[in-house]
Amino acid sequence: MKSMAHLGVGIGWRPEIADAVERLPGLDWVEVVAENICPGHLPASLLRLRERGVRVVPHGVSLGLGGAERPDPGKLAALGERAVALGAPLVTEHIAFVRTASPALEAGHLLPVQRTRDALDVLCENVRIAQDALPVPLALENIAALISWPGEELTEGQFLTELVERTGVRLLIDVANLHTNRVNRGEDPFAVLDSIPLEALAYVHVAGGVERGGVWHDTHAHPVPPVVLDLLAQLRRRVEPAGVLLERDDDFPAEAELARELAAIRRVADPAGPARPSSSPGLRPGGSPTRDSAPDPAPHTPAGPEGAAQTDAEGPERARVRVGLEQAALLSALVGGTPVPEGFDRRRVRVQARALAAKRADVVAKVAPELPGILGGEDPYREAFLGYARNRPMTAGYRRDALDFAEHLLIQDLPADPAARRRLTSWWRDRVGARPPRRIVRWARTLVGRAA
Repeated sequence: MKSMAHLGVGIGWRPEIADAVERLPGLDWVEVVAENICPGHLPASLLRLRERGVRVVPHGVSLGLGGAERPDPGKLAALGERAVALGAPLVTEHIAFVRTASPALEAGHLLPVQRTRDALDVLCENVRIAQDALPVPLALENIAALISWPGEELTEGQFLTELVERTGVRLLIDVANLHTNRVNRGEDPFAVLDSIPLEALAYVHVAGGVERGGVWHDTHAHPVPPVVLDLLAQLRRRVEPAGVLLERDDDFPAEAELARELAAIRRVADPAGPARPSSSPGLRPGGSPTRDSAPDPAPHTPAGPEGAAQTDAEGPERARVRVGLEQAALLSALVGGTPVPEGFDRRRVRVQARALAAKRADVVAKVAPELPGILGGEDPYREAFLGYARNRPMTAGYRRDALDFAEHLLIQDLPADPAARRRLTSWWRDRVGARPPRRIVRWARTLVGRAA
C-alpha cells in the first residue's frame, strides 16, 4: 500500500470557530464535514486557508456504507465533487449505517455495524462501489457506540483487518472512539491497535467526551481527557501517523484553549519527541483493566477469484436482506418505539434512543433556529419536539424533519397561543410553498394517526 502524504496536526473546521482556526499557530491541515459545504460556494475562511497551503480533507457523515443498501450514486458524486473542489488528497467516511430502506428510517447518527460475515460482505461490496466512484482514495473511521450487537462473529480487529485486506481501503482510527468502546462495550483498545494493519492508517482523530451513569458519551464538546491522549501515545509507539486531528463540534472553548489542546496533541504525536508514558502503572497502558469480550473467530470462508469471501451458496443478495432486516429492527426500536430486538441490552437501547432524540432536537433547532422562539423558548421547544419524536421517526433528513414537526403542531392546533400559531403557520408556509392543512384535513390525519 502506498504511504500516506504527511498531514501533520490539524483541527476540524467549523463555521463557529472559523476565525479562530485561521489564527491557530502552526496549523497544518483541517477537516471539514463534507455535507456542510457547497463546492461552488466554499466559505471564504476555507479559501484563505487553502491559499496559505493548509490542506483541507472532506469528512462525510451520510453515506452509510455499512447499511444494507448500495451507496447512493448522488451522495457519492457529491462527496467526489467536494474532494475536487478542495484539492483534497483523500476523503473519509465511517464504518456505520445511518438509515434503512424498508421501512424508510433515518437515524441522524452513526450506528454500529454487525461484526458478522454477512455485514462484512455487504460492507466490502459497498466500499468497492464507493472506491470506483470517488476521484481520490477513501479512508474509513471506526465509530463510537453505546450498544453491542448480539451474536457477533468477529472482533473489531478482525473485522477491520479483513475489510482492509479485501478492499484496500485505508483506516481513519479515532482513539477517542476506542476509549468509548472500552467503557461502553468492554473492548480492549490495545487489542485493536495490535491486530489491525497500521500500514493502512490514513490519519487519527482525537476528541473529548464525558461519562454519565457508566456510559461514555462521545460528545466532541469536552476537552480531550488524558486517557485519550494515552491511547494516542500507544498508537504513536506502534506507528508514525501521517496526521492527527482534533475534533470539536459544540461548546467551543476560547481560542487559547483550542491552541493548548492542539499543542498537547502535537507533543504526543510529534515523532521527534518522546512518547507520552502511560498514566496508569500496573494496568494495561492508558486506563482501567478491560474484559476481553471478543468472540472466538468464526471460520474464514476462502476468498473467491475476485478476493471476496462468499457468505454462503445463497449469494450476497441474501446477505443484504438479512443485514437489512436486522438493522431495520434495531433502528425501528431506537427511533420508532418498537420492541427491542432479542439479545440487545434493553437499558442501553433506551439510552441510545434518548440520545438520538436529543440530538435530533438539537440539530433541528440549528437548521430551523426560529422554532424555539416561536414556541416560547428552548424548554417548551424541546418538550414539544421530544413528544413529537417519540412517534414520528425521521425519514428524510433534518430540514424535512423541522417542517414535519411544524405541521405536526399545526394539525393539533398548536401552539395554544394564537399569535404563536400564526407565526408558525407563516414560517411553515414560507418554506413549503403551500397552505397549512385545512381543519377537515387535520381532523382526518389525526383520526388516521389514532387508528394506527
